[in-house]
Amino acid sequence: MSSTVKSFKVTYNPLNGRNTFTNGDLVTGQVTLEVEKDCQIESLSIKFKGKAEVMWTEKHGKVTVVYHSKDKYFSVKHYFIRDKYSQEDDHQTSLINQNREIYSDVVAPGCHVYPFTFQIPSQEMPSSFKAYTGNIVYLLEANLSRSMRMNKKDSTKLNFVSNVDMTSNPELMTPQHETKDKKLKYFNSGRVAMDVNIEKTGYFQGEGLKVLAYIQNNSSRHIKPKYCVYSKHSFFANGKRRLYTHDLLKEVGEPIPASASEQVTRVIPIPHDVEPSILNCSNIKVEYRLRVYLDVKYASDPEIKFPIVILPASQAPAVAPPPAFAAFRFEAFGNPNPPVRGVVPPQQPTAPPPFDPPPSYGAYAMYPPMTDYGNKYQ
Repeated sequence: MSSTVKSFKVTYNPLNGRNTFTNGDLVTGQVTLEVEKDCQIESLSIKFKGKAEVMWTEKHGKVTVVYHSKDKYFSVKHYFIRDKYSQEDDHQTSLINQNREIYSDVVAPGCHVYPFTFQIPSQEMPSSFKAYTGNIVYLLEANLSRSMRMNKKDSTKLNFVSNVDMTSNPELMTPQHETKDKKLKYFNSGRVAMDVNIEKTGYFQGEGLKVLAYIQNNSSRHIKPKYCVYSKHSFFANGKRRLYTHDLLKEVGEPIPASASEQVTRVIPIPHDVEPSILNCSNIKVEYRLRVYLDVKYASDPEIKFPIVILPASQAPAVAPPPAFAAFRFEAFGNPNPPVRGVVPPQQPTAPPPFDPPPSYGAYAMYPPMTDYGNKYQ
């Protein structure tokens, strides 16, 4: 026996070529219902909602524990046809047709289109995200209810990109600077040291991340500077954290001979398709690190790690401000005295007044420190 409802679908109208939406945008679309014969409808509705949800399981002996967390940002429901006997909240909006009349609950054979409009809230919300352990979704859900029939449902997801104004956030424009000095033992002798600067904390997708480093190799072997950008995906539920790390890209610099020092510059391209950072969600966090380290044979590699924030390319300014290279200055690895072992850094121009130190990693954290993930990717 053929079904009365031939098709039932919800679609939306893209705003741009990237098919993205952001805070305050209007979402327009339509619910399309095609029936083969006269159809009596109890209710027809469209809901727009945003939520973040996390779930995973862990085995503890013979017991399986489920960790689950859900955070709802908004939920708005509109009715084209409202159930006359519904006990739902009367505050839900009832839509009218183009003739400014209520929709009939009896539809004739053929295709019927029900247009709708929602406005995305202006409140701060995280960008869309999808992973096996959790996701952040912005969803349109259509629901058709008929007497003595199973409900028909259809849904579609929107790609929401949180609106971040980089120019108004001084933390994202803050340069970062770290030093590392290490004495070598066993199969090596001497010391190695590095003084590393990056021009800011926030970078757009596809932008070049410039690394300036002054490296002293007062050892008996050559060393190689290496660079790694990696992601950290954190999921939180029931007081627990699940962490996944992934190396996005690695690069290797030219060797620095023994008993030498060099100033090196490396521009690392941020991938165009990497997910933006998510730092404003209670149960999902997407973070990035730049790891700069020296490859020393037969010794543990000295390393420096910088937190970086990746922003959507769609929000990049038309003309990016020039990098504040004058703010970078190489010092004797935190020591006001002359450099180690008489190695003199290149002459630098007069430095401007000292800038405020870059924010610590904790400045971005939304949870207290965790201790269950000790590894090199902290």
